[in-house]
Amino acid sequence: MTEPTSPLATPPQARRDTTEHSEHGVVRPDPYAWLREADSPDVMAHLVAERAFYDSSCTHLHSLIETLRTEMVSRVAPTEVSPRCHRVAFSYYTEHPAGRDYARLLREKFRREAGSMTESSDVTSVTDGNRAEVLLDINDLVDATGYLSLGVESVSPDERLLAYSLDRAGDEVFELRFRDLERGEDLSDRIDRTYYSGAWSADSQWFFYTVHDGAYRPFQVWRHRIGTAVGEDVLVLEEPDDRFELVVRGTRSGDLVVLWSESNSTSECWVVDAHDVTRGPWSVGGRRRGVRYHAEHRRTTDGSDLLIVTNDDAIEFRLMTAPVPDGADQDASAWIEARPEDPADRLERVDAFEAGVVLALRSGGDHVLRVLSHDALAGPGRDVRSRFPGGEVYLDCTPRYDAGAVLVVDESYTEPAVWSEVDLASGAVTEVHHREAPGHDPGRYLTERRMFPSADGTSVPATVIRHRDTPLDGTAPALVYGYGSYEAVFEPEWDPALPSLLDRGVVFAFAHLRGGGELGRRWYLDGKLDKKQHTFDDQIAVADGLAREGLVDPDRIATRGLSAGGLLQGAVFSQRPDRWRAVVAEVPFVDVVTTMFDETTPLTATEWEEWGDPRVREEFDWMLAYSPYDNLPPAGTRPDLLVTGAVHDPRVMVREPAKWVAALRHSDPEWSPRCLFRVETGAGAHVGPSGRFGHLSYEAEVYAWLLDRLGVAAVTPR
Repeated sequence: MTEPTSPLATPPQARRDTTEHSEHGVVRPDPYAWLREADSPDVMAHLVAERAFYDSSCTHLHSLIETLRTEMVSRVAPTEVSPRCHRVAFSYYTEHPAGRDYARLLREKFRREAGSMTESSDVTSVTDGNRAEVLLDINDLVDATGYLSLGVESVSPDERLLAYSLDRAGDEVFELRFRDLERGEDLSDRIDRTYYSGAWSADSQWFFYTVHDGAYRPFQVWRHRIGTAVGEDVLVLEEPDDRFELVVRGTRSGDLVVLWSESNSTSECWVVDAHDVTRGPWSVGGRRRGVRYHAEHRRTTDGSDLLIVTNDDAIEFRLMTAPVPDGADQDASAWIEARPEDPADRLERVDAFEAGVVLALRSGGDHVLRVLSHDALAGPGRDVRSRFPGGEVYLDCTPRYDAGAVLVVDESYTEPAVWSEVDLASGAVTEVHHREAPGHDPGRYLTERRMFPSADGTSVPATVIRHRDTPLDGTAPALVYGYGSYEAVFEPEWDPALPSLLDRGVVFAFAHLRGGGELGRRWYLDGKLDKKQHTFDDQIAVADGLAREGLVDPDRIATRGLSAGGLLQGAVFSQRPDRWRAVVAEVPFVDVVTTMFDETTPLTATEWEEWGDPRVREEFDWMLAYSPYDNLPPAGTRPDLLVTGAVHDPRVMVREPAKWVAALRHSDPEWSPRCLFRVETGAGAHVGPSGRFGHLSYEAEVYAWLLDRLGVAAVTPR
């Protein structure tokens, strides 16, 4: 490990005010409350100083950063092409041109081979100008900020129009546009403030979109008629409850548009007739507290119905059928059970096709696809599982209802993605495409699942990955990654950055914590609200287990996480500072109590069912017990800390990491230079810089800092 030699030897010191909060008879000092005004000159000056200190402190890492970036980029094919997504007249795909950060969308005339959904042309034929149409080149849309994120990207049913939306700041406010694909020009229709999700009417004349309020909550669904003024758009549905967010999507059948409103624990779905958008929305099953459900449309021999995945009287969810509402709302009394709950399988979603039904579920910690026939929804079906150790398989782009085969993608942390077609009738699997990773040999790495006991005795799984020449004998450093919230699962995706860590002898462990969804709904419920401490205990348990069992060097363990995973890092930083050599807390949600009291902060009301409502004394107490800003670790015991944040982040306000860093620095001045705050003061998003190379540059910075702190910066990669 090298000690930084920074020209800026003294970290920024934020001024301290006398602000206090008093709730439930508890007084909480908040001397850095002034940092909430991110657009004020004083706050911006402080953030700029923080970034300057970070940049200066990492000067000694510049050579390593460039080396790592070069390695990471070398594992990305110069030109990356996606598999085909087949519609009626055309097959669509994306291409990342050599040396460019962003993709372009292309299409070719669709020609089906006998007995297959595979396009007969070679997937690398994108340079054939006689057949390939470039519909949208995102690289041409990047402005001086250098940041660009694509929200909606939806081709109309008649394949003449493309709806797409752009965010140029990282604040997730998107401008919605429409492109005439025959002329290659954008229409004059532009909608300034929209959010994720959208759907077309069956005749391609109308587009449904969502709008978010000042707290970034998508609360309205609107309908726009192509070629008309935005002021004439029609409000279709508004959600008045601040705990709920609206989403809209089209069905694969093309017959319905589905709208649903969802909180952390409750949801309600409506449908609109896609052939007559003035009909509806009609509720599919009403709204009952604690009941979640999603609806999928299915055509049947005598009409059509809905397939519903719900936790109604089924913790791990079950499958129901229901009539399509026609002219009036209906309630759940119309639902009929089609597949009962299996406590061993968390049913996540259902996709209907003419030739069968595909369930997505979590079974034994793995993601599994189960193919069923329409007349045997309760049957065993045929399972499609990953071929890779620690890998996962998912349904990919298959928009046609009459598709005889579905496209699935299979990958792991060290295995680049492989796409295959699965025949719905026979189960035959045909590989159609794979992601290239130049110079990468997956056989150089080993992946295994291990279990470690948490504080209450619960066994916590972790996926452990290493270079085959790195022994698990207590000598190697380790990085433990964790999240553990919202029933979310960070599925194992091929990462061209990770080998740069593994090749230098670092063991990577992904901890599958309670609060996440890896082991189902019960696993999630055991890590939220009053049980949130389980998430933190589990992360510590994985690290302690790796050390106790003599697998890694107990003095060289780092931990990393983002957003809610950043809260995790803040909590384990405070609760077990002795455990870590280094901590990376990315855009961390660390001022838990103050933020959850502030209903003007984006996402606050929608988060009460995840973290708790501090207006209730019991819930206030359990959040206050772990809130990192309110529970700083003792001075003189702290590991090195890297924190990130972004001024335009709409999910974790930049004030949270800024306040936490300021409080940590003040409380331990001697340690203060070992705390770095990498803040994006310009355009930048919740998950970091945009673009494939921009993101790898960011990863190179984080990895360089970690390798330096773990004492392997000078190690030659294997």
